[in-house]
Amino acid sequence: MTALGDSGRLYRLLWLSVAAAVATIALKTAAWLLTGSVGLLSDAAESVVNLVAAGVALAALHWAAKPADDHHAYGHAKAEYLSAGFEGALIVVAALTIVVSASGRLVNPQPLSDVGVGLAISAAASLINLTVGVLLLAQGRRHRSITLEADGRHLLTDVWTSVGVILGVAAVALTGWERLDPIVALAVAMNIVVTGIGLLRRSAGGLMDEALDDAARGRIEEVLDGFRARGVDFHALRTRQAGRRAFVSVHVLVPGAWTVQRGHDLAEEVEARLREQVPEATVFTHLEPAEDPKSFDDTALDRADSSPRPALR
Repeated sequence: MTALGDSGRLYRLLWLSVAAAVATIALKTAAWLLTGSVGLLSDAAESVVNLVAAGVALAALHWAAKPADDHHAYGHAKAEYLSAGFEGALIVVAALTIVVSASGRLVNPQPLSDVGVGLAISAAASLINLTVGVLLLAQGRRHRSITLEADGRHLLTDVWTSVGVILGVAAVALTGWERLDPIVALAVAMNIVVTGIGLLRRSAGGLMDEALDDAARGRIEEVLDGFRARGVDFHALRTRQAGRRAFVSVHVLVPGAWTVQRGHDLAEEVEARLREQVPEATVFTHLEPAEDPKSFDDTALDRADSSPRPALR
């Protein structure tokens, strides 16, 4: 599948998330109006966050799919991290909203009504979120889209929220203990905060040029080890992840007596093998003579200063 085809599929999946958010907002609002449960009200509020987050994700995905240009030579893929960070912040805000609503009801508990019908409606909304969330999470991992994965995690968090709220409201109806409704809402809010903070941390890691994961780096080392058996070596290996795109750079050390053509052919082979092992990777190689000491001045991010210093007088 082409990159353009991937983007089109991701757009359709996010539009599905928008449709799911609209449907669950309507259902959960109806459940709250029927029961008067602060837990169900908080659940409906989180679905509003889902709708806003899905809209932001659509905008971020559109921006991330733009090709590289003169001002963004490495593309726009990092826009996906901004979306995930924004969604994480929205999750935290939703949790705080739940805390405020539940705290008031904890002090002044209120009786619930039409619990059976309200819970059935809420359960139907949760089933929608579960189906769409699992699909988004699976496709996000498949296409290495943090935007899609974040949206899927958000929907699944909403499902857990709904399950907790449904159990709490059902327990209130069975026991008559009205304060259990806000207590459950507060417990669910804490769980939501953990998910939101996790998304914020992952977004920050991407914006800080975090390296590829251990599995990807292991595959890269396996490729390089195969070439080392042919009498060449490598150093200054650096990797980073930017949304769905990966960047790999490495210096190739070859005998100084090699011709430019021979060195170039080897570098092309190395790059092709690395792209096979790291899909959607942009690979940079730098050819250096193994016998030249200056070839080892740039193994670190900042090149060592090996220039001759003037004598003191």
